[in-house]
Amino acid sequence: MFAIDHQILIAAVLLFAGVVSSKLSPRIGLPVLVIFLGIGMLAGEDGIGRIQFDDVQTAHALGTLALAVILFDGGLQTSLSSIKLVWKPASTLATVGVAITAGITGVAAAYILDLPLLIGFLLGAIVGSTDAAAVFTILRGAGIHLSPRLKSTLEIESASNDPMAIFLTIGILQIITMDNAPSFELALLFVQQMGLGSIVGLAIGYPALKLINKITLQAPGLYPVMVAACGLLSFGVAATLGGSGFLAIFISGVIIGNGRFVYQRATFLFHDGLAWLCQISMFVMLGLLVTPSSLIQVWKEGLLIALVLVFVARPLAVAPLLSLFGFNRREIGLVAWVGLRGSVPIILAIFPLLFGLPEAPLLFNVVFFVVLISATLQGSTLPWMARKLGLIEAPPATPSVTLEIAALAEVDTDIVRYTLGENSKVSNLTIFQLALPEGAVVAMIVRQDDVFPPRGSTKLLPDDHLFIVLKPGLRDYVDCIFSTVEPDLSTDLPNGTLFLKGSSTLEDIARAYGIRIDVAENCKLSAFLKQEISPLEIGRQYQAKEGVFTITSLQGAEIGTVSFIRQAQN
Repeated sequence: MFAIDHQILIAAVLLFAGVVSSKLSPRIGLPVLVIFLGIGMLAGEDGIGRIQFDDVQTAHALGTLALAVILFDGGLQTSLSSIKLVWKPASTLATVGVAITAGITGVAAAYILDLPLLIGFLLGAIVGSTDAAAVFTILRGAGIHLSPRLKSTLEIESASNDPMAIFLTIGILQIITMDNAPSFELALLFVQQMGLGSIVGLAIGYPALKLINKITLQAPGLYPVMVAACGLLSFGVAATLGGSGFLAIFISGVIIGNGRFVYQRATFLFHDGLAWLCQISMFVMLGLLVTPSSLIQVWKEGLLIALVLVFVARPLAVAPLLSLFGFNRREIGLVAWVGLRGSVPIILAIFPLLFGLPEAPLLFNVVFFVVLISATLQGSTLPWMARKLGLIEAPPATPSVTLEIAALAEVDTDIVRYTLGENSKVSNLTIFQLALPEGAVVAMIVRQDDVFPPRGSTKLLPDDHLFIVLKPGLRDYVDCIFSTVEPDLSTDLPNGTLFLKGSSTLEDIARAYGIRIDVAENCKLSAFLKQEISPLEIGRQYQAKEGVFTITSLQGAEIGTVSFIRQAQN
């Protein structure tokens, strides 16, 4: 038997154990990274597997590749609307917040470990970033739903703060190894890393999206591979030019993921599976790399540094920054607590080993211990903290599946499935009462074992599955209809032009979109506008305090469709 045969067997067993053990995460309230690290440690030289692995070069190479794939998948699943909603607080936390956290933790580490201040700052920089995958795996597993602004802030900050931690780590390492690096060189390094990373991500993301839709490949399975190649290309180009490859691959992922391209859902599923494979492989490998007996030697120091990071550094970094953007105390408290450390600190802890620093083994063991404590303590108490702060909201009725249309490059249409819950506001209403926008049609309803085409008089019941054909631009408006709460016109209705049917009643429009007009609610929109506009002509407008209604089509003496543009908020 060849050596590779035995290695494949071991890899398969470890991957299988990692996949199966992921089911334990929601039950015991721990992030999957802790479980995967535990599997690696059990399989390592101090565990039952007795596998010896101490190749830091290989660990760094595989860890970097895995991180790139995970960040790319995160970019694919990050909506531009979320970025626009919270880019200011999230970007501030991802840069200034990381620097403050690193500084406070670094000072404490230097004192606790009796190390030079610069080495302490290096440790602080290494543990400066948070892990988005760990946070949202726990939230989803526990069934916790937060407000869109709070959820987006946590998500965007965690996904975008890795480049800052990497920059700080590399910069401090350069100061240490060069003895006296000029400050302007560090400033130049920051501009170079962030600037080139952003430029390359944009320069590759947009052309890649056009190319994916234009090129015709022999097999559908090649499209997800091509998307992956474009992401890795952005990472490689940026890193080769001296920029941040991690920032570049994340930006290119956001651009591609928010576009429309052929086999989009299949691509998302492919990259989601690939990201999980990378997470399991990376954490198990890092678990193999550490020696558990060496962690015991630094447990006191590691525990003290972890407590400073969790209870002092993170809150002091978060509170003043988020207060500038109008977050309340409860929201600030949750963001301060959601500071789980994950894969990036452990990967960065390998850098001092590569640079040959005398303190490198100590730093690696302490960082590993800090990550374990942070993930275990904060991860296991995160659902409790969210409930204690009263920040849990009712789950929104979001589409569970977007069906794939193979010729999506030519067909500008989505088929979306909505599942009605017990608390859905549209339960017991008819299809006609939904006030669907022009261009959205309920094509099919699945009720228990029955499948039938609906009519306007069909009453909707809890647990119904509705399949709706709609234009992509209507997705956010239809989401408003199927949300579990009454929408707020000023915050929930998307910006843009909404096309309403004249036959919809004002009551149905108010329930669906939050557009409320102070007249009889059972009045149809067409009848109301006929009283306000004379003569009826296409293009004639009615100015309400909520926004502007414009007649867009007529059916004889009746109004067919009306466009609505929300009143700009001062």
